[in-house]
Amino acid sequence: MISIVFLDRDTLPPETRLRAPVLPHRLTCHARTAPDAVAARISDADVVITNKVRITAEALKAAPRLKLVAVAATGTDVVDLAACKAAGVTVSNIRDYARHTVPEHTFALILALRRSLVAYRQSVLDGRWEAAAQFCYFDFPISDLAGSTLGIVGGGVLGQAVAEIARGFGMRPVFAARKGEAVARPGYAPFDTVIGTADVITLHCPLNDQTRNLIGAREFGLMRKRPLLINTGRGGLVDEAALVAALDAGQVSGAGFDVLTKEPPGPDHPLRRIAARPNVILTPHVAWASAEAIQGLADQLIANIEGFCRGEPRNVVV
Repeated sequence: MISIVFLDRDTLPPETRLRAPVLPHRLTCHARTAPDAVAARISDADVVITNKVRITAEALKAAPRLKLVAVAATGTDVVDLAACKAAGVTVSNIRDYARHTVPEHTFALILALRRSLVAYRQSVLDGRWEAAAQFCYFDFPISDLAGSTLGIVGGGVLGQAVAEIARGFGMRPVFAARKGEAVARPGYAPFDTVIGTADVITLHCPLNDQTRNLIGAREFGLMRKRPLLINTGRGGLVDEAALVAALDAGQVSGAGFDVLTKEPPGPDHPLRRIAARPNVILTPHVAWASAEAIQGLADQLIANIEGFCRGEPRNVVV
């Protein structure tokens, strides 16, 4: 009998079906798990499922039976991978489930900001249309996407899907090479060139030591075209305090963020304080969360566990 413990079931909607694995098992689901409760809850587990609950080296010491950490997401920065490797614990993740939902959300943010949809909607609710005394008014900027350059940081499945949508709008997608790379690979342009020439910049790369604060004060200083900055990738890719300063200085024309360094951010978070500005849109980490994508994630999660238990591990990170 395999003991499976899901540490944060409430990070998936209640309507998402989590089918029973086809193997003898006992599944224990916790709505949420506080950091100081992790060790106790995984102490007798063979398999642990986590989405955002951290699995630390200390917690692993309390789980002698543990063989698999099944991450219910693509990003695995919540797991101490080195400690898992040292302990002989396999780590798996979810892949390619968000190839439609994240790119669509990305363009929802781009379109809303380029056409000032949120600002115009609010102005209508505030009575501005009646006050204008004519059929339209021009209080907020509107720009076409056609003919503009989309800088894409991250050339994986999501970045490629975003590029495909961009071409449909008549945009010119350009992929950025790795920051600091001396010679750009074929199909990529130097990072600084992309940052400096794009009308819209969108981030689709993982968060790691090389990408943390990938966009900061230096990069904002290079942005000659006052681009929109879109982040549906990971919180921490952008220095958020530097972003506020860049917005104040007019170095960027707007920001659409679905991910932040701290989630939920709290009222004192730099971007939370400016969330009511007409050129800022914050969404609560839901770019991944279409009903279709989440069900696909749940199905893949169980398939990862079943594959591991029959000796055919899938989506192995460690």
